[in-house]
Amino acid sequence: MPHLELGLDTFGDVTSGPDGALLSHAQVIRDIVAEAVLADRLGVDFIGLGEHHRADFAISSPETVLAAIAGQTKRIRLGSAVTVLSSDDPIRVFQRFSTLDAVSNGRAEVILGRGSFTESFPLFGFPLSEYETLFSEKLDLFAALLSNAPVTWEGSIRPPLKDQKVFPPIEHGRLKAWIGVGGTPESVVRAARYGLPLMLAIIGGDPKRFRPYVELYHRALNQLEKPLLPIGVHSPGYIADTDAQAREELFPDYKKMRDRIGAERGWPPMSRAEFDQEADHGSLYVGSPETVARKITATAQALGISRFDLKYSGGPIPHERLMRCIELYGTKVIPMVRELLA
Repeated sequence: MPHLELGLDTFGDVTSGPDGALLSHAQVIRDIVAEAVLADRLGVDFIGLGEHHRADFAISSPETVLAAIAGQTKRIRLGSAVTVLSSDDPIRVFQRFSTLDAVSNGRAEVILGRGSFTESFPLFGFPLSEYETLFSEKLDLFAALLSNAPVTWEGSIRPPLKDQKVFPPIEHGRLKAWIGVGGTPESVVRAARYGLPLMLAIIGGDPKRFRPYVELYHRALNQLEKPLLPIGVHSPGYIADTDAQAREELFPDYKKMRDRIGAERGWPPMSRAEFDQEADHGSLYVGSPETVARKITATAQALGISRFDLKYSGGPIPHERLMRCIELYGTKVIPMVRELLA
C-alpha cells in the first residue's frame, strides 16, 4: 500500500452568509484563501481548486487564487481540480503553473481534464463538435512541454512549433501533472501512454467499482514499460461532530447544488433516501471524523491509491461550517486514517 496523501478540493461553490443570502463571488474567493490557509496550518497535504465558468461557482482562474494561497502558506501542495485543458492554451496553462511553482517554491500541481461542464467552449470560442480533438491534441502538446526542453510539435489545432522554448521553466525536476478521469477506459489508457498519474473523480456509487480502471492503468503502464505511477481519488464529503449533524447540515445545501445541476441534465430531484444511500454505500464521505476516516481507509485499501482528495464544498454551505469541516479533517480524520492504514 503506497503512502497516502490526504488533500481537499473545492469548486468554490457560492456560499450563503449569516442572513441566508448568497455571498458575492469576490467574498467567496477570499473565504477560499482562508480555508486553504487553515488546511496548510493543520497539515493537509494538498488543496485543489476547480475551474468553472458559471454563476454557482466562484473560481474561473484557479492558478490566480492558488498564487494568493501560496503567499500565505508554507507546505501545502497547490493544484487545480481540474484545469479544463480543451478550452485553454496548453502553453499558457504550463506557464501559469510553472509561475505558480516558482512563487510557491515547487508546490504546484496541475490536474488536467475535460471538465464536467461545457460553458467554457462557447465562452472562449471553441466548437463543441471538436470536443475530442481539442482535448487529445492539447494534451499531446502539454505532455511535450513537461520535459522542460525546447518543444517541436505539430497538430491540426494550431500552427506547428519548432525548437520552441517556453518560460519560465520549472526550477527543479518537472511539473507534477495528473489526468483527471471520470470513468472511460480510453482516458485511463491515455494517462498511462503519457506517463501521467491518474486522478479518478468518483462522485457516485460504490468506489470499489473503479477497481477495473486501476487494474487497466497498471496493465497499460506495464505494457508500455513505464514505472508505477500515483493514482488518486476525488470524492465529495463533509464532516461534523456526529453522523446525524453532518447529514442534517449537508443535505439541504447538497440537494440545492445537485438539483440545480440535475435540472440542466434532465435528472429528477434528489431524495433524502438517495442521499442516505450514497452516504451509506456510495461515494459521499459524510459523517463524524471516525465514520469518514473509516470510509476513506476502506477506499484507499480497495483501490491501492496514493492520494485521496475530499471535495469539501457542496452547494451554499456557509464558510464557518466549511472551516469546521476542514478543522475536523486536519485534526481528526487525517491522523485516524494514518493510524488505520498503519
